[in-house]
Amino acid sequence: MDIVVLIGLDAFSYVLTLLLVTLGLVIIYGMMNVINMAHGELFMLGAYTVATLLASGVPFWICLLAAPIVVGLAGLLVEELVIRHVYGRPIDTILATWGLSIAIKQMIIIVFGPAAVSIANPVPGSVSLMGVDYPAYRLVIMALAAALALATYLVIYRSTTGLQIRAVISNRAMAGSLGVNTRRMDRATFAVGSALAGVAGAIMSPMISVDPQMGVGFLIPAFLSVLVGGLNSLIGAVIGAGTIGGTTSILSANMAQADAQIIVFLLAIMIIRFVPQGLWKGFR
Repeated sequence: MDIVVLIGLDAFSYVLTLLLVTLGLVIIYGMMNVINMAHGELFMLGAYTVATLLASGVPFWICLLAAPIVVGLAGLLVEELVIRHVYGRPIDTILATWGLSIAIKQMIIIVFGPAAVSIANPVPGSVSLMGVDYPAYRLVIMALAAALALATYLVIYRSTTGLQIRAVISNRAMAGSLGVNTRRMDRATFAVGSALAGVAGAIMSPMISVDPQMGVGFLIPAFLSVLVGGLNSLIGAVIGAGTIGGTTSILSANMAQADAQIIVFLLAIMIIRFVPQGLWKGFR
């Protein structure tokens, strides 16, 4: 029973963190039709923001607040210099953001070097939960990720700004004719999607190796989550992250990591083949 509880908590922690990265992808793709191959590097920038500020003596929790701001501003810069010039050209967006991801990695290597950076756990110790001693900071990760995911949902579905975002997603030309500033919404949407990736990287930085390749480990599962759950849907993102993240965590606890990844990829391929519109739309 203890093992079941431990695996369940690990799976829930991974799913919630993956959800933050996936939500950013869904928002950017759904509104702007941009396939952002540099999204993993935005995740990485969040972690390196924490590492840089910590080295300057800034408390961890202030670093955690600063990371989404820094990465969100970086997202605004990327949107202005790169993304806005390739709207409506999916292949070009893939190539442009792929090149951007390589450039960001090389910049990190030049500034910080290729070696991994270690960040101390800000909440050491464990908490007894259902008879299992579980790392306290992992519970903090779950709480923060769940709160941010809920806040994103409330903004998209329970606010005027969210209504404008959904209007642009549904029909950009009509939204523009009704007075919605679609250009400003594009900037804001890309910045918010980037900030979500950045805060996910910042939250996870004490638990994983902070290095120039860390973004790949979350980018691929996030894309699989988007495809499995369904494009243009926040609920689909939740379902996709739960399916991919939960399956990965459960399998990894019982077999080699490589074998678990192969099974997860096969599962994603089967879902995409038989439910191409995603699980959320496919079973509604």
